[in-house]
Order: sequence, then C-alpha cells, then structure tokens
Amino acid sequence: MVHFLKRSNVLFVILIMAVSCQNQNQNMEVINAPTAKRTPVKLEKHGDIRVDKYYWLNQRENKEVIAYLEEENNYYDSLTSHTKSFQKELYEEMKGRIKEDDSSLPYKLNGYWYITRYEIGKEYPIYSRKKGNLESAEEIIFNCNELAEGHEYFDLRGVTVSPDNKLAAFSIDTIGRRQYHIQIKNLETGDIYPDKTDNTTGSAVWANDNRTLFYTKKDPVTLRSDKIYKHILGNPGEEDELVFHEQDDTFNTFAYKSKSKKYIIIGSYSTLTSEFQILNADNPHDNFKLFSKRERGLEYSIYHFDDYFYILTNKDKATNFKLMKVKEENTSSENWEEFISHRPDILLEDIEIFKDYYVLTERDNGLNKLKITKWDDSDSYYIPFDNETYVAYPYINPDFDTGIFRYVYNSMTSPYAIIDFDMRTKVKEIKKEQEVLGGKFNKENYRSERLWATARDGQKIPISLIYHKDTELGGDSPLLQYGYGSYGSTSDPYFSTVRLSLLDRGFVYAIAHVRGGEYLGRTWYEEGKLLSKKNTFTDFIDCSKYLIEKKYTSKKHLYAYGGSAGGLLMGAIVNMAPDLYNGVIAAVPFVDVITTMLDDSIPLTTGEYDEWGDPNNEELYHYMKSYSPYDNVVAQDYPNMLVTSGLHDSQVQYWEPAKWVAKLRVYKTDTNKLFLYTNMDAGHSGASGRFEALKETAKEYSFLLDLEGKIEK
Repeated sequence: MVHFLKRSNVLFVILIMAVSCQNQNQNMEVINAPTAKRTPVKLEKHGDIRVDKYYWLNQRENKEVIAYLEEENNYYDSLTSHTKSFQKELYEEMKGRIKEDDSSLPYKLNGYWYITRYEIGKEYPIYSRKKGNLESAEEIIFNCNELAEGHEYFDLRGVTVSPDNKLAAFSIDTIGRRQYHIQIKNLETGDIYPDKTDNTTGSAVWANDNRTLFYTKKDPVTLRSDKIYKHILGNPGEEDELVFHEQDDTFNTFAYKSKSKKYIIIGSYSTLTSEFQILNADNPHDNFKLFSKRERGLEYSIYHFDDYFYILTNKDKATNFKLMKVKEENTSSENWEEFISHRPDILLEDIEIFKDYYVLTERDNGLNKLKITKWDDSDSYYIPFDNETYVAYPYINPDFDTGIFRYVYNSMTSPYAIIDFDMRTKVKEIKKEQEVLGGKFNKENYRSERLWATARDGQKIPISLIYHKDTELGGDSPLLQYGYGSYGSTSDPYFSTVRLSLLDRGFVYAIAHVRGGEYLGRTWYEEGKLLSKKNTFTDFIDCSKYLIEKKYTSKKHLYAYGGSAGGLLMGAIVNMAPDLYNGVIAAVPFVDVITTMLDDSIPLTTGEYDEWGDPNNEELYHYMKSYSPYDNVVAQDYPNMLVTSGLHDSQVQYWEPAKWVAKLRVYKTDTNKLFLYTNMDAGHSGASGRFEALKETAKEYSFLLDLEGKIEK
C-alpha cells in the first residue's frame, strides 16, 4: 500500500511568458492555480480509515462547487489563451475533412428505405424514409436541428417505427444524463401524441398490434434500468402496466424484438450472468415466459429463426463462447444442443441469421473474421481480408430473405467502407466509402504496423500503430498511446479523420491492446479484472517502455490518453510510472474507485461488482485501494496533465476528476501543467453536436501540440 506523505499547502505559482507584439519585451504574468477548500471527512471500512478532504465536491447543487469548477475552467482558459487561434485552426481543419451534407447508406425495412442525412452547417441529423424505392418522395421523420433549438445539449435516439409504418416512437435527452423521455409521432399527420414517459433508457419496442409499446425505465437515483413497462396507445403514462421488475441490484434489464419479428424479448444482465424472457409479439397482453433461468456465471444471448432459438453462450466453461440451439417451445438450458463447438483460440462474438445462410463474427489472434455458412452445410468460407490489422463487422442487415450480407471494413490507414457481399456468388460491391475532404488525404501516405510488446509476466501485448510515411522514427517522434482495457471492450484499430491532424504534424499514434479488453479472446478480459486488474496498468506501462526501447519515441515525447475506465488507467500509470510520459489526457476519468464502489446510490455501482469487485469484501477492498488513483496520489513529480469532465455525467460523476485534480495540486512536486476542464452543459459523451464535439478534440490536440512546441506563443 502506498502511504500518503503530508506536505504543506503550497500554492504553486504558474509563470507564463507574454510576448509583446510591439517591442518583443518579455513580461511575467502570474496566474494562481485554483485551490479547492479542504473539509476532511473520515471514511472507514474494514478498520481502515481514509480521510477525504474534498468529499464535499460531490454536492452538485452547491454554489461553491459550481464556482470551483468554473474557476478551474477559467484557469485553463487563461493559461491556454495562446492556443485559442490554433484550436480554431484545428477545428476548421478537422471539420474541413467531413462531408457536411453526408447521408447514411439507405437500408430497406418493411417496404420503406430509411436514410439518415446531414445538411451543410447543421449539427444534427435528419431522419427520413422513402416508400418502395429510392426515387420516391422523401418523408422527413425527424429534423433534429429543429428539435434541438434552444437546448445546449440534444440527443435523439431509439427511433422505432410500428409494424404498420404509421407511428414512430422516439426518445430525447436534453441534459446529457442519459435519462430519456419517450413520445410517439404519427407519421401520416405529423402529430406528436400527448403520450409521454420520462426517465427511460430511450429504447422501445412495438408489439405487432401497432398499439402496444414496451419500454425500460430507470431507477431515479441510481439510474439502473430496472423496470419494463407496457404502454397502450392513448393511455396516460401513469396507467402503464409494470410487466417486469429486476429486483437484483447487480442486474440491468432491457427489451427488444427478435429479427424474425415473432418475439418481444426481455433481457436481464450483469457482468457475468444473463437471463431472458420471451413473449409472442402477436399476443402482447399474455405473460412473458422465462427462456432459461439465470445461473451465476452463465452468459447467453438468443437469436430466433424458424422453429429454433440459437444461443451464443459460455455454457459448460466455453470461455470463448459457442453456439447452441433449442426448439422454441422448450427453451431451458438442459435442452440446449451444441451447434458450433467451443474453440479455445477463437472468440465467437456474434451471429447474423439469413434465410439460407448464417454469418459468424469471430476474433482470431485479435483480428476480425466473418465466416459465411449455408444452413445445409453445402458451403462455408471466410470473407478474405489482406491487411495486417483492420476492423470488419456486420452493418445493418434487417431482412431474412436476402442473399446479400452487408458489412463494414476499415483500417487505421483506410477510411471505412460499407460493402454488400453476395453470399451466393462471393462477389462484393462497395456501396459507400467514407469521403475525406480537404484535398490532402492519401492513404498511401500512412504506415500501419502491429507490434508485440513483452509484459513483465511474459505475456505478449499487441500494439496497433500508425504514422505518416515522412515521420522519422528514431526516438524524437511524439507518440500518443491510447488505452482502455475494461469490460471486455476491445479498442479496434479503426480509421479516424480527426487523428490525421496529429499524424500530419509528426505524431505516431498507438493503441495498446491491454488485458481487460477482449482483443485476444475472453481470457484476455478475465486477466484484466477483479484481483488481476493491475495487469491492465502494467501492460500499458510495458507497452510504453517497448515503444521507447524500439525508438518509436522517448520519454520526452511520449503521451498517453484514456477516457472513462481508460481514465482510471491514466490515473494509475501517472502514479506508478510518472517519469515515462511528458503529458497525459484523462477524459471523464473513473479515479475514485473505492468511494464510488462503496456508494450503491451512484449509477453503475452495484452492476459492476463483478468487474471491479465489491469493496464490502475486505480482500477486494484492499486490492482496489492499492491502485485507486485518487487514494494513491503521493508527493512526486507528475506529467503535464489535462483532465476533462461533464457536469451531468451519469457514468463517471464529475466530482471524481474534480477531487483528483484538487488533490494533485497539493501533492505534486513539479511545475508541470495541470488542467481540469468541465463541460457544464454535457454528460459522459461530451458535446452532442457533430461539430461541437470537434472543439473538444481541438482542446486535447492543442494541449499535446503545445507541449511539443508546435504552437507559437
């Protein structure tokens, strides 16, 4: 355990040089770093006492809290004022690569072609459709630019059209806390019905009678999705029937419709366990039937086709999952039959079902593979990919009765392409390619590699890496290393237009596929959670050392970036190996692990015990405390740091980064930059508009480029 070193409350004075445009004389401007009030609160668990001097910052409605956050924002603005014009330049540059009047590739569903498109200069999408064929007149379903007027934040989601194509359920969040209200629009008249329900997840599903809607509500305090309601068109929301209440506070629940349209399905899930209930969509007022009862550690998902359900599951210790099937009338797990057996070296991620074929999404040695098989087993093959590292996954495939499989392909050097693949002829057709405007992009100008660093325990850690061909690799190149490493979420080597602004200025960009993700299969995830969580941090550090050793960069030019749980990773590495990095960006970072996981009133807490551990268990408490970034701040030099947050964040509460920065200001023994910037109008995902989000990226990139001396002061 790291012991805290007491230190006098020194107020660091930051000196910045102001250059006079008239006489070139250098003058000193003194700007004081914000100092948060310290009000010690004693926190005790398992006989262990922690003293949190910044606990009071969790009072969201306290004017002193808001004043402190605004003071931090002003401090950031003052010390980065010399970068403002450059931030604007970056913003315009990144915006200039985007096709402003872009539209999605249309897909056909129930007789209509659905399209999402943007207009020049507009922040938000327009949802539309055309009946029968693409030459038909456009029907505007929702113009989000009009709906967003008067709101600093706006998010529309969950657009679900009734089976008769006449009604659309939709949901809106104007705060950023992911608490959506659901309404219904008549697509024939344009009227929005008075039916309205608040505090939902945003998703809803229609029964086949076109009058009954199932939706999920959240607990108003914890924001856990815990109740499924049934709404009948025309009834007031307070009369909606509760059809399922998930009582276990470690579980969340949701509802959806099978691709076959035959079943309404309720799912319940925790980190390690899942359970489903099914209801014939033609009979929405019947009772749901349990598919197979929950068993701790048994994960499964279900797909319906003809008279069978197909089950993707880890049953019987199938760590990388296998596929089973069962007759729809008797679905409990003892009746499941093996369809595709478990393979210890290949992760089975998903299945897409068609009338004559099924498509498996697999991950082999970190790479996506798409396997197509005829139901009669007369043909089976993989779609060929020839890149060293790439991303491929199914796109929108709503129809059963088709021989066309639509998927997405891209790599770190190649913009995404949406491809139609004829499963019969094995001929592919590129239907849409991402356009990179501005006239400068040529994928031949970039080099992509996959490297393997050796971790301290001997494991080989993959690194996906990209740089401009003119970048001279020899130790002096700036390198931004990204990592996440939690929840089994895989950071794939995808293409990014905004990243070009770094690459074209000489940066190398690397993704460290650390344990805690599933890049190398389910075991890779298991080795980066609970009592093995520190592997995530040491993997990242060992990747950094490898990149320095191989002369891709040096300590003077190495930077790290991570957000949310990846922000926890950033907090851990700056405590464990601060000398490796010249700068670190921690976006909405989860850094106060113990306090958060002991507070079951905070969103996400109880549902994540199987990810981080339940600190009510003494062994887990002490292990979590040994790496919790906030609890392990000590008197030492820290890198230059930019920390970002959102006041309305429902996933990582704003006070975690606020407290962390306040504590770092007292303990850090260096004069490096330390900034906290809080978006006062947004939540976990930042700004909602497509261009407003670029302004936040410009802030981050200007922080890095300023440290590299690439911005005039």
